Amino acid sequence: MYAIIQTGGKQYKVTQDEVIFVEKLGAEANDTVSFDVVAVGTDDGIKVGTPLLDGAKVTGEVLKNGKGKKIRVATYKPKKGEKRVKGHRQPYTQVKITSIEA
Repeated sequence: MYAIIQTGGKQYKVTQDEVIFVEKLGAEANDTVSFDVVAVGTDDGIKVGTPLLDGAKVTGEVLKNGKGKKIRVATYKPKKGEKRVKGHRQPYTQVKITSIEA
């Protein structure tokens, strides 16, 4: 059984006991979170919501919050002597999916 969940403006295909990295959530480590379910796939077929599936629920446990690997962004304008380098680390939340209820 798998589910398509929606969080942080993105959709993720998840199964039970899977660990995923999502956009940062407002939850601390060891908290329980629930996600909006877009679709659920079973052996019988797939159920799709419009836009969300009623009665379906996916819960997970927050393992940790952190920041991703640093990327460097450079801007440059020729003949103007203007250049700039910035760094960015995207915050994330690591979640373990504990249950999928359809």
